Amino acid sequence: MKLFRTERPSRKPSRRPFRTAASAVAALTLLLGWFTATVSPAAASTAVGSKAVEVRGGDVLYSGTGTRCTVGFNARSGSTFYGLVTGRCAQGATNWYADAALTVFVGTTAGSSFPVNDYALIRYTSTSVVFPGEVTLGSGGAQDITGAANPTVGQSICHAGRVSGVHCGTVTAVNVTIQYPEGTVSGLFRSNICSEPGDVGGPAFSGTTALGVIVATTGNCSSGGVTYYQPIMEWLSVYGLSVY
Repeated sequence: MKLFRTERPSRKPSRRPFRTAASAVAALTLLLGWFTATVSPAAASTAVGSKAVEVRGGDVLYSGTGTRCTVGFNARSGSTFYGLVTGRCAQGATNWYADAALTVFVGTTAGSSFPVNDYALIRYTSTSVVFPGEVTLGSGGAQDITGAANPTVGQSICHAGRVSGVHCGTVTAVNVTIQYPEGTVSGLFRSNICSEPGDVGGPAFSGTTALGVIVATTGNCSSGGVTYYQPIMEWLSVYGLSVY
């Protein structure tokens, strides 16, 4: 198993204030949610062809340092909008773009925590790019997201992976702990849904309710496996955000 490391983020939010169940330590194959880009920065623009640029949950953002991360969900605080990405993916990145050519600037990293947690925040500063509150379902359209909640065991859940697409199942455990080479991440939850490498960062939801973001898996969608998620409620609480 080959793992990649980047610098630790300079800002870590406070630890989660709750624990309701014993943590289970899982041996797993970590999904890397970023890939090397080979392009150089260019002047910002706000459209591709004649179509306005839109960034939803499930879409990919590209950093000026050569990585790309999937947006789990969009969120806001008042009139300021943000994208939620995993902390492991966002390490060391500052500026973010909507395209691989780095021509459509969208915003900057506003906070990150990894390990301990696995979440980060991108503040959208572009006034021309559109940031709907939906999540992308690939060729299946989009799912509107109107609220967020903590997951419960037995709850129905779907996730949208950038590689494997949309899969559904049930929540099988909460307050799970996993061990990364960089350290322990606690307070995750698990489902019986499969994932593929590259799915990390994808949104997990139950109907119109946001539950979390993919961070890791065991197995794949050919042989079967399970998926682990960073819950969204702590994320929103730490930064004072809401989904819309």
